[in-house]
Amino acid sequence: MSAPPPPSREEWLRAELVKASSLVGTARRLLATGTMVDLTALEGRIRLICDGVTRLEPDSGRTLRADMEALLADLDRLAAALEAANPCPGEPGGGTPG
Repeated sequence: MSAPPPPSREEWLRAELVKASSLVGTARRLLATGTMVDLTALEGRIRLICDGVTRLEPDSGRTLRADMEALLADLDRLAAALEAANPCPGEPGGGTPG
C-alpha cells in the first residue's frame, strides 16, 4: 500500500486559507470577550498564503479567488472589531487626545 500523493499547491493553499479564516474567527471571538489578541500566527499564515499565491500560474490562482475574497472579508470584519475595541484618540468615537 502506498502513501497518498501530496496535495497540489492549490489544495495546500486552500487548506491554508481555511486555517487563516479559522484564526480570524477565533480572534474576533476573543475580542468580543475583551481578551487581548496576539495576531502573530495570523500574520505568518497570511504571508505564507500570499507567497504561495504569487507563485501560482494565473489560471491556478483564479481557482482560489472566492476563498481569497472570503478571507479578505473576514479580515475586514476583524479590522473593524479591532478598531471598535481600541479606538484611536482624536478620531470619531475615539475619545480625546492626550
